[in-house]
Amino acid sequence: MILFENARLWDGFAEAAMPGMSVLVEGEVIREVSDRPIASAATRLDLAGRTLMPGLIDCHVHVVASLANIAANAMLPDAVVAYRAGKLMHEMLMRGFTTVRDLGGATLGLRMAWEEGLFTGSRLSLCGKALSQTGGHCDFRGRADTRDFGFFAARLGSLGRLVDGVDEVRRAAREEIKGGADYIKLMANGGVASPSDPIAFFGFSESELRAAVEEAEMAQTYVAAHLYTDAAIARAVRCGVLSLEHCNLITEATAREAAAAGAIACPTLVTYQALKEEGASLGLGPESVAKIDDVRLAGLESLERMQKAGLMMAFGTDLLGPMHRRQSEEFLIRREVLPAAEILRSATSHAAKLLRQEGRLGVIAPGALADLVVVEGDPLADLALLTEQGAHLPAIMQGGRFVKNQLP
Repeated sequence: MILFENARLWDGFAEAAMPGMSVLVEGEVIREVSDRPIASAATRLDLAGRTLMPGLIDCHVHVVASLANIAANAMLPDAVVAYRAGKLMHEMLMRGFTTVRDLGGATLGLRMAWEEGLFTGSRLSLCGKALSQTGGHCDFRGRADTRDFGFFAARLGSLGRLVDGVDEVRRAAREEIKGGADYIKLMANGGVASPSDPIAFFGFSESELRAAVEEAEMAQTYVAAHLYTDAAIARAVRCGVLSLEHCNLITEATAREAAAAGAIACPTLVTYQALKEEGASLGLGPESVAKIDDVRLAGLESLERMQKAGLMMAFGTDLLGPMHRRQSEEFLIRREVLPAAEILRSATSHAAKLLRQEGRLGVIAPGALADLVVVEGDPLADLALLTEQGAHLPAIMQGGRFVKNQLP
């Protein structure tokens, strides 16, 4: 047992942290939280006023994407992809992200390796391979490339698979769920990193979208969709999609409709800044580079619209290749228009709700998993304390076990 004492506690919900708090961890869970001393034979750790907060959750990552060029990434040997994914997940954990949600590419084998303790990294929620129509956001073939995509889809480094028509969508959704997917991911709009789909393109017919939603609902889960334009977002919400990725071009009216439908948005602004500054040098094709500003420049306004409409937002980054190192910069981008407490909720309690792990992740409360981060200072006053690759995080606990402990 571990007893944290004299902590400035932020529980995942509050507007401010509470001083002088104690938290008892027994096994992998939190047993007690109190503003009074806790009598226990546990090992005692005096935090001396440091902030204790829930482990962070990044709801939009691609742990198999060690290259920015997703076509080249798909051609890497599976063993190389797996080892690099383990390294990326370890680095994410050292930044305080005890859980991440992979939005296309990661498979059950990676999670099994983590569960067996073969590497230390973020806990992984996954969709398997994302589903895309031919010519959609997961189709990285050039316009003249007619090779069968099945060869690429079978590789660990591929972010997705191509499916066309209601029957193929149903079968693919069922196969991913059978293979261990926690939810289904659809590419329902054009994207930046793919060569033949302008941002405004719709992905899938409404009947295909509804088929995926029905399959997810039958499996007691949900659909996440890659979306940029307001029309595509409204269409996805109408079809029952609950996890709205990116949403850069959303209007306030559509955000209100999404909120009323119980959807949650997952903006990923840092990736567009990173792609703008580094994409071309890291192998992103000229077709993709030309599309970046279509969504980058609207990012901050989209946050303001969604906040005003009452649409819950989770924290996401969507980085590729070496740009993963910029993961925590998302906090600094969002602080330009959002309150710090709301940004932190997006990476804790709001993220847990999106993952359907309310009360288990993203919160400091009795019965929750002991995923905890100790911060030197108050992140509510200075979100930069969560940057610099975990330099201001002297201790990180995942499931009741320290993965980093530099406390005196």
